Amino acid sequence: MFSTLPVPIIQAPMAGGVSTPELAAAVSNAGGLGFLAGGYKTAEAMRAEIHKLRALTDRPFGVNVFVPGDKTVDEKALERYRAVLAAEAERLGATVGEPKWEDDDWEAKLDVLLQEQVPVASFTFGCPDKAVIAALQKAGSFVIVTVTSVEEAHIASEAGADALCVQGAEAGGHRASFGNDPKQDEAIALFPLLADVRASVRLPLVAAGGIMDGRGIAAALKAGASAVQLGTAFLRCPESGAHPLHKQALADPRFTETAVTRAFTGRPARGLANRFMAEYRDLAPAAYPHVHHMTKPLRAAAAKAGDPERMSLWAGEGYRLARELPAVELVEELKRELEEAQGR
Repeated sequence: MFSTLPVPIIQAPMAGGVSTPELAAAVSNAGGLGFLAGGYKTAEAMRAEIHKLRALTDRPFGVNVFVPGDKTVDEKALERYRAVLAAEAERLGATVGEPKWEDDDWEAKLDVLLQEQVPVASFTFGCPDKAVIAALQKAGSFVIVTVTSVEEAHIASEAGADALCVQGAEAGGHRASFGNDPKQDEAIALFPLLADVRASVRLPLVAAGGIMDGRGIAAALKAGASAVQLGTAFLRCPESGAHPLHKQALADPRFTETAVTRAFTGRPARGLANRFMAEYRDLAPAAYPHVHHMTKPLRAAAAKAGDPERMSLWAGEGYRLARELPAVELVEELKRELEEAQGR
């Protein structure tokens, strides 16, 4: 699969409206692999995006789906957090959303992946069972599972995945861990993790986490990756569906660092450190997607009010290197930097 890509660059699937068909098509047309994000939308909305993407490119592309997690949560902790958020919601003129578990239309999305015979299907927050992976492969899909540890890499390998996306601690957005246990929140940096996984499984690897330029891509390829996945690097592209305030914040000097928090969704995720994160990061329980649903109205109200201090501004550690370029131009520039770094 990766050997057929003219450029070994994968645009990360960023849920929440960021990974638009236009962005994915631009990256694929430039020789990379564009991705749609199935998370937080219905199966039919995902299908509509696949159709729109196919009208924009005849190149391979990928679709990412969230694997449902554990329903069990600490209800008392959720209620405590809900009470704490109530005052914040009032200041924003909003109400706290209803905490609930749902499977993000899992079965229906699997049906769409099979019916649409997508070139690449990838998974986050877990690994589908062998039967699901085998069915997708029979339908013609190349299956990638995102992992954050050697243990997860073994699980995905044994389930029959074609390749692994190895996500390091530097990555922006949600950590793709199979579980959501605070006792296992320690994350491993990309290059040590890449080395450990490479020594443990015999599958092609995609490196993800904090890579923003050609030198970073070259280093990951030299370390054993077959391709490199970039997300934050594409956030400021005009084709990106990121909120304008999110795009502006990446270049705003008042946002000086990133941090990992459960405050917005109940799962660890890296974003620009802002007031909401500072005030609530130690209070949010490990409850996903419950907390996501609770804070969704607050985040929407903050965006409407033009207040980035209360938005989830997902970003990787290299966010300052994000460039405001059309996606095709960005891929071309990354390719030029890669060739320069490789001495070609």
